[in-house]
Amino acid sequence: MASINENAVLDVLELLLTAEIYNNSNNLDEDDLPPQIRKHYWDAKEKKVNRPMKVVESDIKAIYGLDNAKDIMSSLPFVNFDEFGSIYTLTVLDLGTKWFAKKDVKDRINNNPVLAFYYQNYGNFDVDYKEVRSRNPTKESGREWIDGLSKSIADEGADSIDMLKLVHIVAPEEVGQKLDDIVLTGEQEAEVEKIVKAIQYRDYLRKIGLREIGKLLFVGPPGTGKTSTARAMSARLRLPFLEVKLSMITSQYLGETSKNIDKVFELAKKLSPCILFIDEFDFVAKTRTSDEHAAIKRAVNTLLKCIDEISLVNDGVLLIGATNHPKLLDNAVWRRFDEIVMFPLPDRDMRKKIFELVLDPIDGDFDIDALADRTENYAGSDLRLIVREAVLNALTEDRTKLNQEDMIKALKQFEDRINLRLNDDAGTS
Repeated sequence: MASINENAVLDVLELLLTAEIYNNSNNLDEDDLPPQIRKHYWDAKEKKVNRPMKVVESDIKAIYGLDNAKDIMSSLPFVNFDEFGSIYTLTVLDLGTKWFAKKDVKDRINNNPVLAFYYQNYGNFDVDYKEVRSRNPTKESGREWIDGLSKSIADEGADSIDMLKLVHIVAPEEVGQKLDDIVLTGEQEAEVEKIVKAIQYRDYLRKIGLREIGKLLFVGPPGTGKTSTARAMSARLRLPFLEVKLSMITSQYLGETSKNIDKVFELAKKLSPCILFIDEFDFVAKTRTSDEHAAIKRAVNTLLKCIDEISLVNDGVLLIGATNHPKLLDNAVWRRFDEIVMFPLPDRDMRKKIFELVLDPIDGDFDIDALADRTENYAGSDLRLIVREAVLNALTEDRTKLNQEDMIKALKQFEDRINLRLNDDAGTS
């Protein structure tokens, strides 16, 4: 049997085994299904994978792109094909699992919790089901989960549709920049780990009555990684990411702002477990003075009340606020957050690590120490922009290999743009 054909056989047989084992075990749920299979069988209306899972010709084609499944599986005596419904079934599960285990399928079993469950318990195969399941992306990680919940919410009426328009929802699987791609301070890394453990031990925290956990305020200049870190936490924690900018929910009709704030927090609870990321936190939650408009005061009070009433432990919502202007926040706002995480401009060591990370996949010869020395007071996003500019400059010359001169040229171009912007600002002030 040719290698490509054997891989195709193993693809289809893995699907058949997964369906059969999943159908016959109530100990397994959607989080045990590999994402590729779960996505295909996901029922958006029911927000689950229905049992029994049936395997038909169109399923195999959709998941694996195979047009000739009947020919591929014809040599296996324990696989039955029903011409009438184009349905594939296993006639003897035990034969199928034994045949499968004799092949080179260690990676397949170690990436499929359903198979890991079976082989650990019945197949005498060296695999740790709990460990395999812990690595498997959860249903909340997928776009299909978010779309199904969003549709259910939208079906509730016009108010619910308006609610969905207030936020940008990102699935964890869609997050491009992971935590490993971000250079963090020791404090930032420690806070991320605390939240990982808080989510892992939510039931324990609820049991002991420790509920005031999971409200973080990210503070620092623009471009220092506040939003990137929050998104990367979504990928790490496998939680949907709800992003809202307070300036976007501040209605031209000021009386609507409080209602919009209420709607955002209500939506987060409906989509839980999730991360609610509120950017531009200082836009509404600013220092309150006696001459403020009454509607703005109501909006601020509504925001504070909503923060008080949401909980990671009780509601499954991790709240992250972000601000570039901490001096605009008053004490009432600061007190609502159990952790303040500072995002300073990167020091020389961090700048060096950022350059190393961004330049690593690029073919070239660079003096990273010199680049780190020349970029004092630059934000992490500035450094990435400089690298991008250097790459684009080289591409105009049809070059994919870069050098230090390319980086210096891009750095000077970036400095020129900054100086031009500063001069414009001075001229209009």
